[in-house]
Amino acid sequence: MPTARRVLLLVSLLLVPPGVAGASFVTFESGQVRPLAMSPNGSRLFAVNTPDDRLEIFDLTSGTPVHAASVPVGLEPVAVAARSDGEVWVVNHLSDSVSIVDVATSPPRVTRTLLVGDEPRDIVFAGPGGNLAFITTAHRGQNSGVPLADLTTPGIGRADVWVFDATDLGTGLGGDPRKVLHLFGDTPRALAVAPGGSTVYAAVFHSGNQTTALSEGIVCNGGASAGTCNLPDGSDMPGGLPPPNTNFNNVAGPETGLIVKFDQATGEWQDRLGRDWSAAVRFSLPDEDVFAIDADADPPVATGAFSGVGTVIFNLAVNPVTGRVYASNTEARNEVRFEGPGAFAATVMGAPSPTTVRGHLHEARISVIDGGTVTPRHLNKHIDYTTVPSVAGTKEKSLATPLGMVVSSDGTTLWVAAFGSGAVGVFDTAELENDTFVPNTADHVTVTGGGPSGLALDEARGQLYVLTRFDNGISVIDTATRTQTAHVTLFDAEPASVKNGRPVLYDAQLTSSNGEAACAACHIFADFDSLAWDLGNPDDSPLPNNNPFVVGGGVSFSPLKGPMTTQSLRGMANHGPMHWRGDRTGGLDAPSVQPNGGAFNEDELTCAAYVIVAKKRRAA
Repeated sequence: MPTARRVLLLVSLLLVPPGVAGASFVTFESGQVRPLAMSPNGSRLFAVNTPDDRLEIFDLTSGTPVHAASVPVGLEPVAVAARSDGEVWVVNHLSDSVSIVDVATSPPRVTRTLLVGDEPRDIVFAGPGGNLAFITTAHRGQNSGVPLADLTTPGIGRADVWVFDATDLGTGLGGDPRKVLHLFGDTPRALAVAPGGSTVYAAVFHSGNQTTALSEGIVCNGGASAGTCNLPDGSDMPGGLPPPNTNFNNVAGPETGLIVKFDQATGEWQDRLGRDWSAAVRFSLPDEDVFAIDADADPPVATGAFSGVGTVIFNLAVNPVTGRVYASNTEARNEVRFEGPGAFAATVMGAPSPTTVRGHLHEARISVIDGGTVTPRHLNKHIDYTTVPSVAGTKEKSLATPLGMVVSSDGTTLWVAAFGSGAVGVFDTAELENDTFVPNTADHVTVTGGGPSGLALDEARGQLYVLTRFDNGISVIDTATRTQTAHVTLFDAEPASVKNGRPVLYDAQLTSSNGEAACAACHIFADFDSLAWDLGNPDDSPLPNNNPFVVGGGVSFSPLKGPMTTQSLRGMANHGPMHWRGDRTGGLDAPSVQPNGGAFNEDELTCAAYVIVAKKRRAA
């Protein structure tokens, strides 16, 4: 039976002219959350085949995964959980649904489809008897029944957790949820269950880092020296941007906004000079990153939240012995102005504070939640950020983009899938919690497929299964020797251009000298991070605007640009230089016919290509 995607592709093939059919595959790049699960009896391994819209079933009795069956599910499955040896639930990110699969029949098949909120991401079972299914979704979408007013009304949570009773799914077409919890966040992602199943933890995906951007009107004289100004309510504000407000050869930048960050110690919204802009921030949102849910309550109810966990939270795991929660995350440093070498800004500022985010965009972390205490642990504390490029041997010790995690049954070992490093990190949980661990390549297990996203621990066989997204495969790791012993691949219809390009987006070993961040550190799963960055470069010169359509920016691009929100990379093909002002483009020549020619050349929209193009323009 063809998958839903194949049916859609068949329709699309009928509609496109001959010779164009090869371009029909659509890459959605959905981020996997829980791509692997084992049956409770340990006999089978279940894996989501995200690009092929299937659940893949492997037999483990021989010690190595042997493919046994493939079940079509919804579009872009990103998570799987086994309720029993015979029943598996699959979360379909793009279809806004959950497929319940009977894996005891031959062949296995979908027996029920639950319709949930927008872009569901994760699923766990908890509560009485482990019979309640908790599913994270956004508070929107065709299946949510969300009134349009909810999207503009303050105080309504937009992070939903749908709860279904697996023993009584209801008679509705898409199932009847027992409860839909509305958490005060936006778009939840990961879930985890405490020992005993009484508590479920839910993490907000883009939870933020308590930064916000002020408009140029509030900043007052963004292009001039610092002064003072008055807000409409009469409040005196520190006026002007922090220096520098010109580039290295004294060309003034335009008036721009300013990013400020909330300081927990003072309770003020401060800029990099420590000036208080609180009167200009009209409202503040609570920093609630991870929520605790009482799964035994009837119906389940949120009981508390934890702050300071991270900017982008990818996954959660619970220590089965201590009950401590581990949250894999990255912490953004967007409050720091500018990219580039930072030399001119350092001269003007005359201070040791950072004057560029080069080499220090996001820090990869595991945050430990213990009771009411949240303690972030930087995984790459060996990096000397003052030395760029980093010295030899630095990036080999680094772990980038920590995603899936699993804890050993005795609670002593944490395995972490480092998506941007092509490796799985191994941590002694006590050393991680006490911050006494030392980053070491000996504690990394390289997986050949690249892009490890999810883990399943098979302690009975002494093996760890790792889904590798770059090649859509599964690696088998011997947990005693910490070496890869086998690798199998899933069917993957993605074009070679996507497979070859994926490491360029994600692989920090390939694209950075310290191995901590790649382009995907901000463009999360080829999308955005919901943050604004001020990525001007005072050490650069104005660049000519060679775009065929010039709106606003004038004949040149100033190297000082002010705060701009991260742009999604999805859907950019053949749309030209869409990066913010349209300044990162290969448009040195006259515009030519699409695709990817002249000023519309997205092939040159990488950071490295931008540097090359900029050098060419300066030379010209």
